[in-house]
Amino acid sequence: MRLFGFLGLVELCSSAGGAFPGGSIAVMVHAPVRVITVEREYGSRGGEFAHDLAKHLGWRLLDSELVAGAARMAGADPKLAAKLDERLDPWYYRYGKMFWQDPVYAPAPTGEEHILDSARMLELIRKEILDAAHEGNCVLVGRGAACVLAGKPGCFHIFVYATVSAKKDWFAHKFPDQALEAEQHLAAFDRRRAAVIRKFYQQEWCSRGLYHMLLNSCIGTRAMIDAVQCAAGLCAAAPESVAG
Repeated sequence: MRLFGFLGLVELCSSAGGAFPGGSIAVMVHAPVRVITVEREYGSRGGEFAHDLAKHLGWRLLDSELVAGAARMAGADPKLAAKLDERLDPWYYRYGKMFWQDPVYAPAPTGEEHILDSARMLELIRKEILDAAHEGNCVLVGRGAACVLAGKPGCFHIFVYATVSAKKDWFAHKFPDQALEAEQHLAAFDRRRAAVIRKFYQQEWCSRGLYHMLLNSCIGTRAMIDAVQCAAGLCAAAPESVAG
């Protein structure tokens, strides 16, 4: 289903595959929407859109706040948590961790289970996402939120994308010294995000079945917010005119 006549720019996913019981937006709208998740391609400005959407709705925004919260719960340095954000641990670390967890070879407990790595941070972030969704009135950015809350009433899931040229322009403006390698950096960042979702949630990060709405950010933030409000049933009633 298309919205506002923007062919291919705004799309409602009327069939949500296996991610949403019943495979229909109707399942979601039976409960008032109190949580919106925003997944995004790197360079699509999806994060900026999420910030603007939360501000417009007067809702809490949880973006880098999810990472900072995981660091607090783990008692870890926020800078370390930021380095682990939306990344898998290196293969050699994962291999070594499997070795440590083998009861035949594992050393005596020395607190390693409290070390913050990507796997533990994802677990902590998942808890934060569930807690935030329980409270409601929040916009959650990335970190597998659409997977964590798949099929839960009152949650509306969005995927923001953009054309390659638009993303390259964004990258060149933000990182002018690396502009010539923009396409490689953009693709690598999205591959890392996809790998995290595939490993921890057994889902394809950009699968249409995970989301209620796909948005091309080239239509602009104002149109994106209007589209989401309309589709999620959050449109405010038009104010009545006052006779002068």
